[in-house]
Amino acid sequence: MKIGRIRHQGRVFAARVEDGTVRLLAAEDDRHMADAVRDLIADGTAHAVPSTSLPVVPSADVEVLSPLAAPQKIVCIGLNYADHIRETGLETPEAPLTFVKTAHCLTGPTADIRVPRGASEQLDWEAELAVVIGRTARDVDTDRAMEHVFGYTVANDVSARDAQFADGQWFRGKNFDGFCPLGPWIVSADAVPDPQALAISAQVNGATVQDSSTAEMIFPVAETIAYLSRYMTLHPGDVIATGTPHGVGMGRSPQLWLTDGDVVEVEVEHVGRLRNTVRVTG
Repeated sequence: MKIGRIRHQGRVFAARVEDGTVRLLAAEDDRHMADAVRDLIADGTAHAVPSTSLPVVPSADVEVLSPLAAPQKIVCIGLNYADHIRETGLETPEAPLTFVKTAHCLTGPTADIRVPRGASEQLDWEAELAVVIGRTARDVDTDRAMEHVFGYTVANDVSARDAQFADGQWFRGKNFDGFCPLGPWIVSADAVPDPQALAISAQVNGATVQDSSTAEMIFPVAETIAYLSRYMTLHPGDVIATGTPHGVGMGRSPQLWLTDGDVVEVEVEHVGRLRNTVRVTG
């Protein structure tokens, strides 16, 4: 199953992909939802038969948005790929290295990444597998952790490296508006039997810059969920971005930074592809 958020005839809906068409599930404005998909996951009706009052529409007639609009939290894992550790020359963390992005970072799978002129001269990409929590998780064991996964989507952890490392902490450099393209859909967990065996890649202007596998993760999905749940309750709709492999712009020689007009494509096998264009504004 694939579920997400779309815009159709000026309105935003939770929707499901069915045989090349899009079935509308719930309108955010009708149900006074801030995030229709998050709420359907939370109340357990994401898989339910939808209301017959909402139509099935051709996929060409909709704009696909970020599949989540207002998760309670987006937890990101840094330095979580062995090949990325090798390219940075940093030490392997003894436990997951965590930071957060906030919901204002979310943007759609084809939306522009808009950066104010002069705000960053070191704009970087990070291809990531993102996990979407389906059941509340608090202090869960690793062997039960996957029971709390609703599904998976694709993320680009866009980073302003100059801001990230100038501040002594990463919040500003990771949290510009639109710095987390997500989507295009959430693919249900039953359609991704092994999240540790997926090809993951990124291209900039058609040239491959990242090409790896989620098998390179230091802390696999189950271990990451269990670790986080010791310290914080994970709620339905929460997102965990699981880290990026080698090939980021910062790690290249010479370093490569995104500029106005660059097209960044991020793909995770069996999950989906993002395609976003960088736009310098102002």
